[in-house]
Amino acid sequence: MDFEHIESHIVNVNINKLDVDSTVNRIIDGVQCMMKDDNNVIQLLILAVRCIDLTTLAGDDVTDRVNSLINKALAPVSKDIVKSVESRDVDVSNLRCASVCLYPARITDAVAHMNAIKLQTKLPIASVAAGFPAGQTFIDVKILEVQLAIEKGATEIDIVISRWMVLEGKWHELFDEVKKLKTACGRVIMKTILETGELNNLDNVFTASMVCMAAGSDFIKTSTGKATVNATLQVGVVMAQAIHAYWELTGRRVGLKPAGGLRTAEHAVQWLQLMEIMLGGDWLNSRLFRIGASSLLGSIEKSLETLI
Repeated sequence: MDFEHIESHIVNVNINKLDVDSTVNRIIDGVQCMMKDDNNVIQLLILAVRCIDLTTLAGDDVTDRVNSLINKALAPVSKDIVKSVESRDVDVSNLRCASVCLYPARITDAVAHMNAIKLQTKLPIASVAAGFPAGQTFIDVKILEVQLAIEKGATEIDIVISRWMVLEGKWHELFDEVKKLKTACGRVIMKTILETGELNNLDNVFTASMVCMAAGSDFIKTSTGKATVNATLQVGVVMAQAIHAYWELTGRRVGLKPAGGLRTAEHAVQWLQLMEIMLGGDWLNSRLFRIGASSLLGSIEKSLETLI
């Protein structure tokens, strides 16, 4: 899609914050009622596990940590939990996380470990790129980082946008940059991190979402997890509104990935409820919904232990 085709849909954007807050309250209230139904919660938590991009993005990441992350992503809950959940007629076949998410320098560790354990069906490797987390570097460097990450074995790329382009209203420049990065990704899934906590207002969140989708993003993602404010239900509602609007405009489904601040089982269920309310059941799978998280999986496992 050319920028001109999206331009008329990003002028005079005016997100009604009261409506957004009302939707968020409806989601929260609905989840509080849902949490009383153990079987329903168990099914939703298993779905959440399947949608997690299990993440480590620390300066002190080492080979052993990457290996442990992969092992956990391949066996996200204990065998006892799997057996108990299975006895409730919940599908836990091939239960694993959607991917592992790493810095580019750790991709070779992930590839080596999966080869060492002779994994028949490889776990997707998502790499952050394009100057993560700030994005404050040259476009040539961003493109090269994407290309090198794919060359080393990344099967998904999580890029960051240049937030200054949003804050200065440089929408055409943002479109061009994201499109260049998608071209570098080729057929590899590209998730585009908006870093919504730095975009100042919900109008900018909606507009940036539309521009990034028009430029070819396969997912739009809330946050790096490194900002003061990360994934909130408010920005989730607005990003889902943009995804729905883009789908109606083009017929192309784009995924959503919240990341940063999702730490409890209830948070996971809230986001699943958001997706169902805003986009419908077609988005309730790892092809169109991901959760970027590290500690969330442990919380889900503890909740499942309690529920069974």
